[in-house]
Amino acid sequence: MTVTITELAERIGATLVGAPAKPGSRIAGIMPIEAAGPNDATFVADAKHQAALAGSKAAAVIVAKPVEGLSIPQLQVANVNAALIAALTLLAPKLKPAPEGVDSSARIGSGVRLGAGVSIGAFVVVEDDVEIGAGTAIAPGCRIGQNTRIGSNCRLDANVVVHHHCILGNHVVVQANSTIGSVGFGYAFIDGAHRLIPHNGGVILEDFVEIGANSCVDRAKFGNTIVGAGTKVDNLVQIAHNVVIGKCCLIAAQVGVAGSSRLGDGVVLAGQVGLADNIEIGAGTQIGAQAGVMSSVGPGEKLAWTPALEIREAARVVAHLLRLPKLSQEIKRLTAKVDKLEASENDKG
Repeated sequence: MTVTITELAERIGATLVGAPAKPGSRIAGIMPIEAAGPNDATFVADAKHQAALAGSKAAAVIVAKPVEGLSIPQLQVANVNAALIAALTLLAPKLKPAPEGVDSSARIGSGVRLGAGVSIGAFVVVEDDVEIGAGTAIAPGCRIGQNTRIGSNCRLDANVVVHHHCILGNHVVVQANSTIGSVGFGYAFIDGAHRLIPHNGGVILEDFVEIGANSCVDRAKFGNTIVGAGTKVDNLVQIAHNVVIGKCCLIAAQVGVAGSSRLGDGVVLAGQVGLADNIEIGAGTQIGAQAGVMSSVGPGEKLAWTPALEIREAARVVAHLLRLPKLSQEIKRLTAKVDKLEASENDKG
């Protein structure tokens, strides 16, 4: 699909300013400044990237404020990120929608209730007493366990497993190969062996939750593991049993959240963060990549390092560590000097 620059401006709510469009110019995609070609639009989200526009070959640029001296049209918007989402959505590859109905190879249990417009792909297994809301698409190879409820307009990509007694709200996305409701990692050492503690609870994914590919959300021992509305979880994330995650959190790849931890609303965990079990992370706290958090944290904190420290303190620790090789050389020099002075004193004696 291609659009004219004027059509793109209309679709993303932009005002055209600056140089006029070249005759016949059409936009086929959105690209970064350096990679954009004559059939692409680019974007500037902040002032520090404006200088690179001078050498760009893009046909147009999305900006928050007009940039002087540019020879290409500028699409001025109130929010560049929102406009970028709209433009990327408009120009996304047009894929065939999932066909409505149940594929002939799928296995549907007894007591299953399917809403209007549901799509059940090839080789899907839906066990007994499952409820799936209107407009939800279940891709090939998925398995839905007994007594699970899935809301409206959800999307489960290929080979997703949702085990028994789980609840997915409306507009939930679970990407390929992820598992919801797996048994938690909880054992007791009894009579010389590790014995699995039964996990009889479930999982609740509230409305607009998105779970990335190859991630796991374990079921609770009792009650429910809960992921709050609007929270987005990246690929390769482990969320353990009885964890409660607030609304609109962001959890990046390879994060591990140990059992019974609680995250407030708006928490951000960068890649490979690890949380110890039974701790609480206050609302709005941001934790940097690879940090290990061993104890509870108040709201609005910014942490980094392992063990996790307030971000300014972490920066000071890193600065001192980087000085250690130089300090080591200085200590060796001073030690040699002291040894030489002591030897001189001994010679006098």
